[in-house]
Amino acid sequence: MRFSVARDARGVRQSSEATKPRRLARMVIWLGLTSYAAISVAVPLLFPVFTFAKPEGAFGIGTVAFSWMDEDREETFVAGRGTKRELRIQIWYPADKEAGGTTSAYLPDSEVYTKAFHEILGLPQMLFSSLKYVRTHAVEQAALSPAEASYPVLIFSHGLHGYESQNTFQTEQLVSEGYIVVGINHTYSSLASVFPDGRVALFDSQGKKGFEVLQFDFMDKLNEIWVEDVKFVLDKLEALNDNDTDGRFTGHLDLERMGMFGHSFGGATTLQMLLSDSRIQAGLNMDGVLFGEKRIPAAGVGKPFLMLSADSTTAGTSVMSDDQIAAMGTTRSEAEAYYKEVYARYEPVTAGGNYWITLDNTTHLSFSDLYLFSPLLEWMEGVDARETQRLVNELTLEFFNHYLKGQPLQRLL
Repeated sequence: MRFSVARDARGVRQSSEATKPRRLARMVIWLGLTSYAAISVAVPLLFPVFTFAKPEGAFGIGTVAFSWMDEDREETFVAGRGTKRELRIQIWYPADKEAGGTTSAYLPDSEVYTKAFHEILGLPQMLFSSLKYVRTHAVEQAALSPAEASYPVLIFSHGLHGYESQNTFQTEQLVSEGYIVVGINHTYSSLASVFPDGRVALFDSQGKKGFEVLQFDFMDKLNEIWVEDVKFVLDKLEALNDNDTDGRFTGHLDLERMGMFGHSFGGATTLQMLLSDSRIQAGLNMDGVLFGEKRIPAAGVGKPFLMLSADSTTAGTSVMSDDQIAAMGTTRSEAEAYYKEVYARYEPVTAGGNYWITLDNTTHLSFSDLYLFSPLLEWMEGVDARETQRLVNELTLEFFNHYLKGQPLQRLL
C-alpha cells in the first residue's frame, strides 16, 4: 500500500495516516472557533443591549423600591399557616431633568430574570444575557421635583408571568409628563419576585397547565388576590402620603387624582378596581380578558375606561391553526366556547361613552417591553415595537391627561 508523506514543523517525515487525528483535531477546533465567532457576532445583533426611547416630558425620572408586608393576609401560595402576603413595589416619580446619580438597571436581579425568561419562553438562556446591561432613564433615590405641590398617581399591574417594570416604555413617558407611577409585583403570579433578604418567589400556576390556566373559574378566583393586592397598596400609599420616613412623598401624592393601568391580567384587575374601589377614578386595560368577580353592568363601567386590544387577540380562534389549539391542550370547539364567554364579557365595554380601540399589526405582548429585547422577536411576530409603543403612549397620556388633569381630548373624540 502506498502512503503519501508529510513533514511536521521539525522536518520529520510522517505518514499521512499518522497525521489524520491531528487534522481532525484542527478541523474540530476550527469549526468550534468559527461557530463561536458566529455566535459572538450574532448574539449582540439579535439580542442587543437595547435602550428605551427618551421620555418627551418636562420632568426627569426618579425611582425607589419598597417591600411591603400585608399583616392581615396569609400567603395562600405557600403551604402552611403564618406566612403573610408580601409584595415588591417600585415607584417612579417626577424629578429634576438635571438630577444626578445612578440610573436604575432595567432588571436589577438580572440573573434571576434571565433564568425565568428561559423557563417561561423556552428560548436559550444566553439569548437574555444582555438584559443585565440595560439601563433606564430613572435615577435611583433622586429628589422629587418641587415643580408641583403634588402629582396624580397611577397604579400599574403587570400580566401573568410579568413584572412591575415590564412597561418601562410607558411608565417613563408618564412620569416625564408629571405622574407618579406605582408598579406592583404580584408575588407568585409574576415572572419573579426578589425580596431584600435575597428570597426569590417564582411563578406558581397552582398545578394548572396549558388551557387549564385560562379557565374562568380559576382566573376569576385568582384575580381576587390581585384586587386585594392593589387595595393594600392604596392603603400603604395613603400612609406614605401622611408620613414618608424619607420625607420624599409626604403630602406630594395627589390621591384625589388616581388612576390605574394594566396589561393582560393586570388590565382585568384594573377593571375590577374601577368597579369596586372609589379611589381609582379612571382605568386603562391593555389586551386583558375581563377576568374577575364583577361584570360590567349593561349601562357601562360608570367611570372613564379605555381598552386597547391587539388585532390578533380580537380575531380569536379564526386565526388559530389546529396545531396551535392542540398545543394549548384543548380542542377547537372548547376554544370557541371559551372565546364566546370572552366576547360576552367585552360587550358592555363602550357603554356609557367609554372607549375600545384595536391596534393593527399587534400581538398580546406588543403592550409590554418584550419586543425591544431583540429584532428577532419583532421579525418572528411581524410587529413594529417602537411604533406601537409610541401610539400606546399617545393614547395613554391623552386618556389620563383628560380624566385626571382636565386637558382636552383629541384622538379619543
